[in-house]
Amino acid sequence: MGFSTDDVMRVARLARLSVADEDVEQVAADLQKIVRFMDELSAVDTEGVAPMAHPLGELEAALRADVPDAGIDRDRLQRDAPDAVDGFYRVPRVVE
Repeated sequence: MGFSTDDVMRVARLARLSVADEDVEQVAADLQKIVRFMDELSAVDTEGVAPMAHPLGELEAALRADVPDAGIDRDRLQRDAPDAVDGFYRVPRVVE
């Protein structure tokens, strides 16, 4: 199946692409190559091949263990704060 200039312009219009008149023939040839490649892929026997999310097979997620840590020492963090009261930071009012 070949692509005519009308086909290229129709596809370009549907895709909202601008194709210069001098590029129409090249775009038609490129589209033909894409269709031929898709035909080659369709011809491959995939019977019995399980679908994969990526080409590297089964991978384990690289996550850390969900273990609680010691927590935050609030007094140590607020020691250098200019104005901390009852575990909170006091800041100047910005909304009136």
